[in-house]
Amino acid sequence: MSILDAAGSAARQQFWIWWAMLGVAVAVSLGVYALWFYTFRRREPPPRTPREERRIMLRWVLGGGIALPVASIIALLVFAAPTGRGMLPLPDDGAERIEVIAHQWWWEVRYPGEEGERDVVTANRLVMPAGEPVDFRLTSTDVIHAFWIPRLGGKRDMIPGRYSSVRLEADSPGVFGAQCAEYCGAQHTHMLLHVEALERGDYDAWLAERRPPPGPGEGFAEAKEAFGEHCAACHTVGGFAEELVDDDLEHDIRGPDLSDIGSRPTLGAGVLPMEEGAIAYWLQHHQTLKPGNRMPAHDHIDTETLQAIGAWLETLEP
Repeated sequence: MSILDAAGSAARQQFWIWWAMLGVAVAVSLGVYALWFYTFRRREPPPRTPREERRIMLRWVLGGGIALPVASIIALLVFAAPTGRGMLPLPDDGAERIEVIAHQWWWEVRYPGEEGERDVVTANRLVMPAGEPVDFRLTSTDVIHAFWIPRLGGKRDMIPGRYSSVRLEADSPGVFGAQCAEYCGAQHTHMLLHVEALERGDYDAWLAERRPPPGPGEGFAEAKEAFGEHCAACHTVGGFAEELVDDDLEHDIRGPDLSDIGSRPTLGAGVLPMEEGAIAYWLQHHQTLKPGNRMPAHDHIDTETLQAIGAWLETLEP
């Protein structure tokens, strides 16, 4: 997850610009310190007329106060402008487009379908093709967040009511961590995004698995009934029977789409690894594991029911 281990063209260019800026800053600092020490070691200043003093002062003002900053800014623009332009989405060039929506404190990832196709929606997991540019369309539903995949470069604020974009590219297949980079509340730290870059064929297959309308699977009748009563007002499961949804619980809280939750690598935006029994454990202890998250405590639901819901949700895979 370190910016020092760049895995994309934008990250690599930013990496070298950062090192160049650090080098120049160190050189300027050393020069200033050297002059500072020199003033202490100098015994007696040479005799100068007031006119000579003003001329020397003017040289320092023009050289150190104007010429050096202007030259530094121009050099920075020369190298940084192409890097910034490389992260701008270009219209109609065929790049993959993925929409990322930030919530307190989880990520919604949408893959817009072509005409007539449904969007693929997942949470806290971003899958992208490797070796080609991807345009990310970013926004937030509540407070200001920031989208940042350190090894791929870029960092872009996500502002409620506004959309911004950034173009990133992974050199090769791999797994990259991402983190909200703008303090967004008590659980800012627990807002991780699992990022995977796949070969184009594997990416297309991953997407194709999720493109048809998913189903809630067979069996688990009691768990589905309990989910409809306690969970379905906030969470979506593709193909879930509408007659099981308790309409009285409808409100404005929007939780993650759970249609493929069984295939996700983590729960709670990186709080728990996905393994057998993890969802049931999360349902029982989520306010302890991630205090303040918007899902209410389930103290009024017995343990057996939560375990049944968790066991059913674990089966939800494409």
